[in-house]
Amino acid sequence: MAMQFYASPEQIMRDRSEYARKGIARGRSVVVLSYEGGVLFVAENLSTALHKVSEIYDRIGFAAVGRYPEFENLRSAGVRLADLHGYSYGRRDVTGRQIANAYARTLGAIFTEQQKPFEVEICVAEVGTTAEDDELYRITYDGSVQDEPGLVTMGGQSDAISGAVKTRFRADQTLAEALKLAVEGLGSVGGENGQPRKLAANQLEVAVLDRNRPGRTFRRLTGLALTAILEDGTKPATEAEPEAEPEAEPEAGLEDKPEPPASPSTPADNASGPAPSDDGEPAE
Repeated sequence: MAMQFYASPEQIMRDRSEYARKGIARGRSVVVLSYEGGVLFVAENLSTALHKVSEIYDRIGFAAVGRYPEFENLRSAGVRLADLHGYSYGRRDVTGRQIANAYARTLGAIFTEQQKPFEVEICVAEVGTTAEDDELYRITYDGSVQDEPGLVTMGGQSDAISGAVKTRFRADQTLAEALKLAVEGLGSVGGENGQPRKLAANQLEVAVLDRNRPGRTFRRLTGLALTAILEDGTKPATEAEPEAEPEAEPEAGLEDKPEPPASPSTPADNASGPAPSDDGEPAE
């Protein structure tokens, strides 16, 4: 009589976790961070048609790593959920926390109930009125949710990238500074013999949630706009222009000195008659 195969629940969960982590580690990384003007998404992506960064709703963005068909299904479900909730109640009632909780429930159910878990890792970001109000949620393959303050790194060697970015991260940095920091973090791993890589604009997918933009805040940075920001963040500072020479100051004692009177031979004096001589007689 053949014995039925048995594996403990703990072993099954460990095997699923290992399977999902290996699949996510094969993907290229994504960095999401806050800056003074909003939330920045930077992904290493060679494809121009398959996006790893997308819009969910007015002030909510989405980034993911792992298997594209799986996280694209999740993105589409999040868009439908946000549209339905915003239409039924109000656009302001749609929040990043609500979308993140829905993703967590879905991924948790898939991880525990299905034989194969999703090989994905997701970030849901909502831009606030200030950098302190930004909300960044990281959802893993097993449905766990983590509220990350200002910075999220996912996929590939995320721990090494996070260590390279955290040391210089500031919430008040400009867009050019934040983009340069994220690109340097992505390029700090994966090089030959541990050397950093230099990533070009055509190897990146960049988007922002602009906090100063009314309505839909999501916009992509592509082409010349992205290249200009990257070059502006990497070029050396220009030399200071020479100061203009100060105007020559008048000599001391001559600033308010009145003009001397006209000479006796000027037409103005001759117009009133000949000038008197020293003995009182008119001069010839």
